[in-house]
Amino acid sequence: MISSPRCNTPTPSPCSPAVSADRPSALTGRPRPTDTVADVQTLLADAARRLSAAGVGSPRVDAELLLGHVLGTSRGGLLTAPGVSAADAARFAEVLDRRAAREPLQHIVGRAPFRHLELAVGPGVFVPRPETELLVDAVLPALGDRPGRLAVDLCAGSGALGLAIADEIPAARVVLVERSPAALGWLERNAAAAPNVEIVVGDVRDEHLLSGLAGQVDAVVSNPPYVRSAAAVDPEVRADPADAVFAGAEGLDLMPSVGSRAATLLRPGGLLALEHDDTQGESVPALLAADGRWRDIADHRDLAGRPRYTVAFRR
Repeated sequence: MISSPRCNTPTPSPCSPAVSADRPSALTGRPRPTDTVADVQTLLADAARRLSAAGVGSPRVDAELLLGHVLGTSRGGLLTAPGVSAADAARFAEVLDRRAAREPLQHIVGRAPFRHLELAVGPGVFVPRPETELLVDAVLPALGDRPGRLAVDLCAGSGALGLAIADEIPAARVVLVERSPAALGWLERNAAAAPNVEIVVGDVRDEHLLSGLAGQVDAVVSNPPYVRSAAAVDPEVRADPADAVFAGAEGLDLMPSVGSRAATLLRPGGLLALEHDDTQGESVPALLAADGRWRDIADHRDLAGRPRYTVAFRR
């Protein structure tokens, strides 16, 4: 986001006539800020303490992102931002109240970063997490050197995985599959400017899903619901749609369907990258092995060292 230009009020020299605070500056032609009420760093320190007390896991970062959102600048831009006006301080207090109540940061600012993209998100769609970016790295080698490359994102949600692939391999064709009407609205918004993607309304449990592409796909990615229904989760996770988060007593209800659809779609040697809960590093590979159509099944850890996704190749 491009920040609005701001400037500090110059101090008149003894040889220069003073400029009235309620008149435009002779140098800029703009009214001088007369209602500065708070220092940026003071506001951030107070906000971080409040968010920490509310149980927010990254209080300082969230405070910076919220203030940057209010001021129309980046986190880095806050280092050179002037004092905060009364109007902006009031707006910051409002969004801080929302975050302290554990409303997801991404809902407040209306977007979520994902690799090189910023995705529109809000109520009704799952907010993509940073650890999911690793699945894109897993599939890029399978797509990078083939003409007419084709990828499918099952349970696409906001479109994070599929749109990142389309962004990083513009020559590839990417099909995004989603069934939730609420999520589809966000997906369509995010995909509007991507010429190499197609959205398909469908359910991964449908045996006939994308039947016209059977045996033609180079890579399938999926971040399906996988949390145990009785699991204790943070309030921010509770703000995501339940059917995009929870998947039965063991969190595995959709995994067989995802594996089966992927096996049908992929060409021989095609790759599946499937995200899972950090308690499923053995159960998800076991499900794929029991299917019988996969080889070289391997589980992988995220940057925190937790089991996070499984990669397998179609026999």
